[in-house]
Amino acid sequence: MRAIVLLSGGLDSYTAAAIAKSEGFTINALTVQYGQRHGREVESARAVARWLGVERHLELSVDLRGIGGSALTSDEAVPRDRDLSSRDIPTTYVPARNTIFLSLALGWAEVLDARDIVMGVNALDYSGYPDCRPVFISAFESLASLATRAGVQEGSRFRIHTPLISMTKAEIVRRGLGLGLDYGLTTSCYDPGPTGRPCGHCDSCVLRAKGFDEVGIADPLRLG
Repeated sequence: MRAIVLLSGGLDSYTAAAIAKSEGFTINALTVQYGQRHGREVESARAVARWLGVERHLELSVDLRGIGGSALTSDEAVPRDRDLSSRDIPTTYVPARNTIFLSLALGWAEVLDARDIVMGVNALDYSGYPDCRPVFISAFESLASLATRAGVQEGSRFRIHTPLISMTKAEIVRRGLGLGLDYGLTTSCYDPGPTGRPCGHCDSCVLRAKGFDEVGIADPLRLG
């Protein structure tokens, strides 16, 4: 079985890819350089892809800086120490990003004759992003059958696998460690320093730290 995995180089996408591999999928990784404010996560995606032994790692450039509307694609300050209980959508939300990413993955899936797409979205520790919810994933699956030759002519059904969607960050970390993952290869921070060291205060850093703390082990990115 062949699957397309959206691989960002972060903890979640790495874990989702490893779960798919453990379930027997041959992994083809797709990393999108979308004009994000740092290239560290792309470097991490390459390292993670090597660790996973993917069949192919495709990097596509789709520069979303022209659209704007996000602290991740502009010089706007990344929020720090935000109240994560808030349901307000933060400025780190990139307009329609997961819709764009899934569309690219869907196109590649058709070419490779794959019917499975894997992504590491999470509906519990998700910072309020609307495109990380189960209702969005379900809607995109329906769209995929209507928007593709494989769906219309062959009656093929595309499936979006979201193995982490109902997990806490601690459960994700624990599952990944059980699979032997090296989280030192990953990057989660929205605004790392010049050396790549995580800021420790953005939403992603706080959620990651919470996960490792609840598991009771040290995050390899915070060592040294």
